[in-house]
Amino acid sequence: MDNKYYLDFIKQSDFENLVLDVLKEYESSLNSIDLKTFNSNLIDPIKLLFDKYAFNKSYEEIINYEIHRQRDKSNSNSIGYFHQNIFKFIKNCEVPKEGWDIIFKDFNKTYYIELKNKHNTMNSSSSAKTYMRMQNHLLNSKDKDSSICALVEIIAIKSQNIPWIITLDKIKQQSNESLRRISIDKFYEIVTGDKIAFLKLCKQLPITIEKLVTKKIKYEKDTVLDELKAKNKDILIAFYKLAFATYEGFEKLD
Repeated sequence: MDNKYYLDFIKQSDFENLVLDVLKEYESSLNSIDLKTFNSNLIDPIKLLFDKYAFNKSYEEIINYEIHRQRDKSNSNSIGYFHQNIFKFIKNCEVPKEGWDIIFKDFNKTYYIELKNKHNTMNSSSSAKTYMRMQNHLLNSKDKDSSICALVEIIAIKSQNIPWIITLDKIKQQSNESLRRISIDKFYEIVTGDKIAFLKLCKQLPITIEKLVTKKIKYEKDTVLDELKAKNKDILIAFYKLAFATYEGFEKLD
């Protein structure tokens, strides 16, 4: 295994501790999922019914897919934690407890960052809200003359550092050089001064992960199906009673 450490903008110990935190989150996501956890966001049995027949799947397959989706969402949050919190350890960067995701102070500029995983993760309403928040900061904050507000995207359409322009109430906003849309590679370049800093990070990650994964992570047996079948042999009825327990007539289903 290659033990070379490529990153000169973050100490190896800090980087390894951050990666280890994420690996621990992954491991915890493999804990057994019971029915209470599975239904914590209220599963829609009508959708499950359509999914079963539209995709020609069994209820067991649909339930296992939903369990996988829930785990994947949890792990995506852990990756978001990694992308944000690495900047805690990079010079002139801050990760506030609330408000902006990242604040970076350059010689004469301060960057206020909203970090997103993918370019298409924000709907139009969320995008407009973020844009207006940045616009308000640039108009009213005490450091408005030295501020740059930016949407930074991990998976962007392309490598870019451009003015962010959107349409609000059918009116296309004017270009503002202090309100920007930046891909993660360009943001790393801004912060570190190294054009390939993000490439170095991507080269380092497999080395560090392989070094830190000292044991095979094991799945625990999920109990969702067993608990549903204990409630009713017909899984659909079990779901109906779970979701619609207080609705008229559903208590009499058998």
